[in-house]
Amino acid sequence: MGKSRFSSRGQNAARFSAGQSDKRLGPISNAVILITILCLIGLVYLTQVTKTNAYSYDIQQLQTQQSELKDSQKDLELTAARLQSIDSQNVAEATASLTPSSPVGSVQ
Repeated sequence: MGKSRFSSRGQNAARFSAGQSDKRLGPISNAVILITILCLIGLVYLTQVTKTNAYSYDIQQLQTQQSELKDSQKDLELTAARLQSIDSQNVAEATASLTPSSPVGSVQ
């Protein structure tokens, strides 16, 4: 066993190659990447929020239209009931003015 295998006095026991240190990112690069990712996530969040707000306005308009249509349906039902009662009253008056018929006998 020679001396080349063991570290001698004043030398480091571990050796680092120059290629490894080039692949690391510094703290500023890490901060820039983190801020960029956070901005992208915030942008996606804002687009989703604005989409839901736009849909809520559409839903609100449709609900308003639905309530108006229900009110008009109730009005139409009341009008139909009034017209039916007027028709039935006219029919009742017409039948009251008719003369009663006498019983008809059978011919033998």
